[in-house]
Formats: sequence, structure tokens, C-alpha cells
Amino acid sequence: MSQQEKWIERAKTVLPAGGFGNFDPGIIISEGKGSRVWDEDGNEYVDYLIGSGPMLLGHGHPEVIDVVQSQIGKGMTFFANNAAGIELAEAITAAVPCAEQVRYLTSGGEADMYALRLARAFTGRTKILKFEGGYHGMCGEAQMSLAPEILANFPQAVPDSAGIPTSVRDEMVIAPFNDAETVRALLDEYGDDIAAIIVEPLQRVIPPEAGFLQLLRDECTQRGIVLIFDEIVTGFRLSYGGAQEAYGITPDLCTLGKIIGGGFPLAAIAGKKELMDHFDQSMVGKDKFLMQMGTLSGNPVAAVAGLKTMEILRRNNAYDKLRQTGETLQHMLSSSLKEHGHAHQIVGDPTLFDVVFTDHQVRDYRSWMTGDKSKNTRFNQTLRDNGIFKSPGKLYPCLAITDDDLALTENAIKHAAAAL
Repeated sequence: MSQQEKWIERAKTVLPAGGFGNFDPGIIISEGKGSRVWDEDGNEYVDYLIGSGPMLLGHGHPEVIDVVQSQIGKGMTFFANNAAGIELAEAITAAVPCAEQVRYLTSGGEADMYALRLARAFTGRTKILKFEGGYHGMCGEAQMSLAPEILANFPQAVPDSAGIPTSVRDEMVIAPFNDAETVRALLDEYGDDIAAIIVEPLQRVIPPEAGFLQLLRDECTQRGIVLIFDEIVTGFRLSYGGAQEAYGITPDLCTLGKIIGGGFPLAAIAGKKELMDHFDQSMVGKDKFLMQMGTLSGNPVAAVAGLKTMEILRRNNAYDKLRQTGETLQHMLSSSLKEHGHAHQIVGDPTLFDVVFTDHQVRDYRSWMTGDKSKNTRFNQTLRDNGIFKSPGKLYPCLAITDDDLALTENAIKHAAAAL
């Protein structure tokens, strides 16, 4: 039995389904350095999962390691304000258009949960509009119509998890992404009760159509609804100021995570002061005060890692390089798949995308579902067999990718396209 097989067997004893609930439990990663990861048997991969997004600089960037080691020597957590967390908040508010103030949390899902609660506290309303297929963490509201197998009529919500009360479902209004007409109709019917619209501006990998985000902004402004951009993935990835900078649409609130912690657990809500005031009882009074605290919120180790990561991202045309790498990978995929006659679309942005095996235009969850899942599984497995590590539904380029990595990736893509 190999080392990896031994770890897999041990995991099955102590972990439900043998895993952490995240990625494929059939692979145990032992090390990451730069653009590569190694499993417990020593197999080496070019890493396009990069921890599900946070390792935009690659693994073990020496400048990030230096500041982390320095901070660890001074203390790992305090449950009190620290200078690094304050400085990071200053950097976020300088970069992100909607951010006047910041409140820290530990995970992106927690940030989304509190953002919805904040919108309810601000408006006094209870309903939330979200988009079918949109991912916003693990709270009850977020686990509605994330990946429904039953395609119910809009706006009916379909729970994706056991254990969620029907009362949560009844407060959700579900809409199709990129469908302006349906959104308007739902707002005409439910708008007076809707506290927030929450949206991934790039939904998983599906880009917004021209004018769609502006429609959401205009409707929310007109109807007194809080517009929340979930930028856990897109923040500091699509551009330094996130999707709101890239698309030119400013929400009322956004949620941030992944990159702002530089590989450590850290997330944030950022938004307009009049909303953020609800975290301050002296500003809004006891009845409108939103209690929020967390043992590791604003952790100084994560804060210094995030600050250094953001500093490096401001250097030397980092985003031009990231986009160029993404465009190269997109071209490799499209060329090989076309050569072998596979119907497909490259869906997303050069900084975050994937292949969908379909001849339909992918513009929302239901059109994305037309993709051939069996072909996707076989394609990704062949990539892994040839040294490429990626998610089943996303490919994350990072700044550590080298020409050698691209050559290995191109070879793997050619093998995978031929194997289909």
C-alpha cells in the first residue's frame, strides 16, 4: 500500500466521507511550492486549484513567508485590534470602490451570512434575492438553489442541504442569472419585501452580460434594496479593485476573502459607512445593532500575509501577466478541443475560467447544466494523470506559472483532448 493509500484509509476512519468536505478525498497533498504541488506519493502537479483561489502568487512566496515568520514571533492571535489588521483595512478601502469601512471574519461563507443579516438590519426587510447556481457559502440562505437537480419554476427556492427550515426557503426569491426581464418582474412583485440582492458578479465562471449588473444597480437604488457583490473569488483577482472595478459597477456591500488573507483564514465585509454603522451600537442604537465577533477575526498573521500579497499585486503589471497566462491557457484548450471535434465553450474571464462541453451558449445555471458532465470528468481525470491539478469546475491561473508549466499543461491538454 502506498503512502497516499495509507492516509486515505486513515481518513476514512476519522473523517465523514474520508475528507474535509472540500476537494476530492482521493488525493492527499503534502507540499506546495510556487506553481507546483506534490501528493503523499511524491507525484508532482502543476497547480491550477491553488487552494481554491487564495494562492494567487503561488505557494510559499518568500516575501509572504518572511512577514508571516516575523509576525509569528510577535504573537499569533490576540482577540483584540492589531496594527496589521488596521493597515489591511486601510489598503482594502483604498482599493475597493464600495469599501468605506471593513469588518473582518474568518471565512467567506461567514462574511456572506453577515452581509445578508446586515442588509436586513439596514432595510427592516426580510427577503433575499439570489441567483440560481450562485455560491455564497454555507448558511441556510446560501444553500438554496445553489446546485438544484430539480429545476423548479422561478422564484421557488430549492434547498441543497438537509437541516434547513422551510421558513428560510420562504424568505428566498430565486432568479436566473443574466435574465433582466425576469429580475424586473420579480422585483415588481416582491421588491417592497426584499432586503438585498446578492450576486457573484462573475457567477462561478459565467460572465455577466452587457448591462446586467447595471440593471441590478439601478433597480436596487430605485427600490431601496441593498446590492451585495460576493467578491470572495473575484476580489483582487479580476483586477486589483475586484469585479466592481473591472465591470465599473459599485455595490453597496461586498464580501472579500481568499486573496486578502494571503493563504491564511481571513474574510471581510466591506461597504458604505451608513450600512457598516449597524456594527456600531453607539451609531444605530440597540434595536438596529448587528452583533458580530469571532475569535480569529482580523488575525495578525493573516493580515500581514494579505498586506504583503496585495503589495506584490501592485507591482510590475501583475494583472497583465495573469491575464496573459489565462489567455494562453484558454487558447491551448480551445485549439486542442477543436482539433478533435469536441463541442465546447471556454466560459469565464482569463483570470478564472473553465471548459464546458456543450454547443449551447452558457449564460446561466441551466445552460451551464447542458454541459456533458461525463466528458468533463474524463477530461479532468486525464489532465490529472498527466500532471495537472485543477477543480472539476474552475481553472485558476496564478502568477507563479512558468513557461515550463505552460509546456507541460499544453501536453496534458493534448492528451486529454485525444483521450475523449
